[in-house]
Amino acid sequence: MAGYAKTITLEMLPNNVISVSDDGRGIPVDIHPQTKVSALETVLTTLHAGGKFGGGGYKVSGGLHGVGVSVVNALSEWTKAEISRDGDVYFQEYLRGKPKAKVKKMGKSNGSGTRITFLADSQIFEKIEYDAKTIQEYLRRRAYLTKGIRINFLDRRNPEKLNYQGFYFEGGLQAFIKNVTRGKKRLQDELFYVHSTLDNIEVEVTFTYTDDIETKELCFANNIYNPDGGMHLTGFRTALTRTLNTYARSEKFIKEKEENLTAEDVREGLVVIISVKLTDPQFEGQTKARLGSPEARGATESVVSDALKEFLEKRPSEARRVIEKVLLAAKARKAAKAAKDTVLRKGALEGLALPGKLADCSSRKPEESELFIVEGDSAGGSAKQGRDRHAQAILPLRGKILNVEKSRLDKILTNTEIRSLVVAIGTAIAEEFDLSKIRYHKVIIMTDADVDGAHIRTLLLTLFFRYFRPIIEAGYLYIGMPPLYRLQKGKEIRYAFSDEERDKIVAEMSKLKSAKAGVKEKAVEEEDLVDTAEDETAPVATGDSPSEKVSGISIQRYKGLGEMNPSQLWETTMDPMTRTLKVVSVDEAEEADHLFDVLMGDEVGPRRQFIQTHALHVKNLDI
Repeated sequence: MAGYAKTITLEMLPNNVISVSDDGRGIPVDIHPQTKVSALETVLTTLHAGGKFGGGGYKVSGGLHGVGVSVVNALSEWTKAEISRDGDVYFQEYLRGKPKAKVKKMGKSNGSGTRITFLADSQIFEKIEYDAKTIQEYLRRRAYLTKGIRINFLDRRNPEKLNYQGFYFEGGLQAFIKNVTRGKKRLQDELFYVHSTLDNIEVEVTFTYTDDIETKELCFANNIYNPDGGMHLTGFRTALTRTLNTYARSEKFIKEKEENLTAEDVREGLVVIISVKLTDPQFEGQTKARLGSPEARGATESVVSDALKEFLEKRPSEARRVIEKVLLAAKARKAAKAAKDTVLRKGALEGLALPGKLADCSSRKPEESELFIVEGDSAGGSAKQGRDRHAQAILPLRGKILNVEKSRLDKILTNTEIRSLVVAIGTAIAEEFDLSKIRYHKVIIMTDADVDGAHIRTLLLTLFFRYFRPIIEAGYLYIGMPPLYRLQKGKEIRYAFSDEERDKIVAEMSKLKSAKAGVKEKAVEEEDLVDTAEDETAPVATGDSPSEKVSGISIQRYKGLGEMNPSQLWETTMDPMTRTLKVVSVDEAEEADHLFDVLMGDEVGPRRQFIQTHALHVKNLDI
């Protein structure tokens, strides 16, 4: 950012060794006047020492306390520093943060730069594991935010396969936002972009509107990601709302007696990236999730206001598309408000009961209560009979719920099944959402183990991701795992959750020495499976040849939860002592957001490309 280094390289080496190098100026090696040792040793072993202190070392810095490399050194089994500076190469090694020897001159150098290589200390970290995908995404963002710099990533952990990624984006934030909006339809032919400096604060902002209803706001201060936004985001929102209202009124899109557009209206479908650089950033917390510097608000607001006013005046056709988009959002907001008043506030004020189809539990403690969302009345009947009435509630849904990825909130709240779910959960929805009012700390999606069940599960996951994401983030959303098969030989009963597990159990029940002796790797076709509930000696075909059979085993293929009797459903899917649940989490919200757009959105092209790319990886496709 100060204009020196052009290339940064990060290498993941075998045995968990990491190496980071650059072609910058190189850390100074002269004797430090205060510590009386080299500046290199001071930087790597002393807290609050580094280029951000003393004035003029860095143009801007993301660091707060100057503890970065010294902490890495202290938490490493060993660290090696190689410095190229003033025509020479210098070297120093450290063991658990302490220098092994003084700085040594190793030879001549044609360039300049720094290489730090380290091994994390296994005495401190119970598990040392680096995720290449996470690191690549981090580096990609850094390359977007500092246009013109090249960042190389090399994963050398597997000697037989080198994983190399190079990141270089001359377009900076404009290239970044095109990547973020891939697969979406942008309403603007030209991105809004401004890069200006005001009161020693560098402000860079780009945004576009899409035909989506979701808002995406990515904020950075000194290249540090601020997931909770902060003053720079507040300044941008103020400028955007005020400028669009002024333009809409001046062009008669909003009549004199009509109310102004709200911040909620102008943010629908907005994708914005904000990057500010300032000399002394104040973050709220060491994680830097939110920028607290008030001067960033004024600078961002002023820069965006002036640039956006000019943008709208110079591009009237694009300005019209933007204003029409936000006016439609305002209309939808009013319709959604009326729908929510009917569904939620009326219910609270007039005593609207819980959905009639909900079989609630007797416990009123959310921490011990569970809600099973099941598919259809048949499965609902079995679940209601087999449940623990004290702690388990059952809500059967009829058919496939609305795909919320393609619908606005006013339409969503007219859907009977979704409305029942909203009332049953108790948190309300949209801006009235309140996680503290949730009625169950385990919300379990329990659908059939077939394609239709998977589709219903996906629709429900889309609903929760878009409108109940705090429930996912709190760890309250689960997926029930019902078995595919019931196998019985004599009095022994076992359940299988896949074809492979079924074949393994068949082999074990047949007391064969190995699964291959009686069951070949080819999965048993469904029409070959015989439900022999009345005749336990009936043969079951299990291989390529009709003569290869395993007798005495009854195999039942469950086509749905409704085919299980209550005791079977309890034993396999609902009993906390024996069931298997998958907890739903969002580790990479940005990638998840893109995937929901591709799989559940309006655009057919990206979905077709996704299916063609991944079709051959699908196993046991049920058509």
